[in-house]
Amino acid sequence: MSTLTPRASTGLVKPDRHTKRSLGGPAIYFLALILIALTLTPVGYIILGGFRTNSEITLDPSGFPISWQFGNYIDVLASNVFWRQVGNSAISATVTTFFVVVFGLMASFALARYNFRGRGAMYAVFAAGLMFPMTVAITPLYILVRNLGLMNTLGGVIIPQIAFALPVTIIIMVPFLQAIPNELQEAASIDGCSRIGFFWRMVIPLSKAGVITVGILAFIASWNSYLLPLFILSDEAIYTLPLGVQSFASQYSVDTARVLAFTSLSMIPALVFFSLFERKIVGGLTGAVKG
Repeated sequence: MSTLTPRASTGLVKPDRHTKRSLGGPAIYFLALILIALTLTPVGYIILGGFRTNSEITLDPSGFPISWQFGNYIDVLASNVFWRQVGNSAISATVTTFFVVVFGLMASFALARYNFRGRGAMYAVFAAGLMFPMTVAITPLYILVRNLGLMNTLGGVIIPQIAFALPVTIIIMVPFLQAIPNELQEAASIDGCSRIGFFWRMVIPLSKAGVITVGILAFIASWNSYLLPLFILSDEAIYTLPLGVQSFASQYSVDTARVLAFTSLSMIPALVFFSLFERKIVGGLTGAVKG
């Protein structure tokens, strides 16, 4: 009868899962801190540069303010031009976001909840829209807007922005609406709820996370849009903020500190807006992936 003898120890201890996690944790956090620093350093440089004098920037471009010049920001905030451009950007972004959410939600509802001829082809067309950025289509888009008589108007900027934001909106919203149980719609139908009633009373509340996500993405994309307004708008009275920054930098090219202050104030609304709703965006995208 053979006996089992214990295997000789090799002297190597295999690290368990918790050990691997504890070893990888500091490295991951260190890498994250490096990425955060690389991202925030240019933003911090622009904001702090607005508090400096031109001579300080010339002598030490990467230094900190020696004498804090709040007047640079005060001068920009006291300018009617800045607030007019803020209003133009707000109108463009708000109207774009509203119609993107409305049209995207309705199209996604039809694609997600009903079977009809050409449904797959229609979804494929919207998905293919992700492969054509605005930079590729800017020349034919310019010709189309000009032929429609929308040059030098906010409408000529808003309508293309809606069109280019719809593919992303539909790709995100369709999984949300597909995740709604069919039994819920059948129960609502038995209770006498029409399709439109089910859409307003059940679909919109249940897909609120996705609606908020696509709304935030559309708003920020419209607020930061530069190329399309550059081609469409020529009157400074209807410039949006990105165009205003470029125009202000050209006009006050020798006043670097003031240009940095204007740039800082122009990007703060988008940064604040994104920071406030960051968790909503992550939660909405996670829900879309799960769906």
